[in-house]
Amino acid sequence: MNAALPEQRPDSGPGPIPPGPTPPGRPPREPVFNLPGPVLAALAVIVVIFAIQSIVPPDVEEWMVIVFGFSPLRYAPVFAPDGLAYLWTPVTYSLLHGGIAHLGFNALWLAAFGTPVARRIGPLRFLLFWILSSIAGAAFHLAVNFGDPSLMIGASGVISGLMGSACRFAFSPPVLRAPGVVAWPRLSILQALQTRTVLMFTIAWLVGNLLAAFGVFGQVGGAIAWDAHLGGFLFGFLLFGLFDPQR
Repeated sequence: MNAALPEQRPDSGPGPIPPGPTPPGRPPREPVFNLPGPVLAALAVIVVIFAIQSIVPPDVEEWMVIVFGFSPLRYAPVFAPDGLAYLWTPVTYSLLHGGIAHLGFNALWLAAFGTPVARRIGPLRFLLFWILSSIAGAAFHLAVNFGDPSLMIGASGVISGLMGSACRFAFSPPVLRAPGVVAWPRLSILQALQTRTVLMFTIAWLVGNLLAAFGVFGQVGGAIAWDAHLGGFLFGFLLFGLFDPQR
């Protein structure tokens, strides 16, 4: 007697098919603007203000520059004060620009040097740094041009402060704090001056500003306030430790 074999269908397999390897997920998309929030906010503010300067009538634009630009004459004893403008102009001048070339030049340098500083110190410290470095640049400009009736506008003093701050950590040797965590320790002032890269950068920056003071590079949106640049750079270089959360 032949034994009956279990019925088998042609499409039946030997068993369940083991799951294959999971296909790799799609890599995350890189943001279009890979800039920290404080830098994007600062760029947006100066661009919007410049747009307002460009669309208002010339007399209104001139009023904006007079009321919000920084003038050493406001602090001279013989000058009749025009309200309280001397209180806010040491900061508001940094938000105005004299032309598209002036704005574009400062925007590029703000993105380059503001990015590492903003990522390191955070938004609130970045805002405070902007205010105080702007005041430092205005103070140096006032000391050199006391009583002068000229008006200064532009964010170059703040950007110079960001450059000085970057010299305190961006060129330091990286340190592995934990697996996969790399940090750039803050250099002391003496260590920074003894670092060849920092020293060469600082010398090149100083020479460039001295040449600008003598008009070698011409004018970008007006006369170049080299003294405000110097005040901002010294502020950032010497006092960055007060803003740095990494101890």
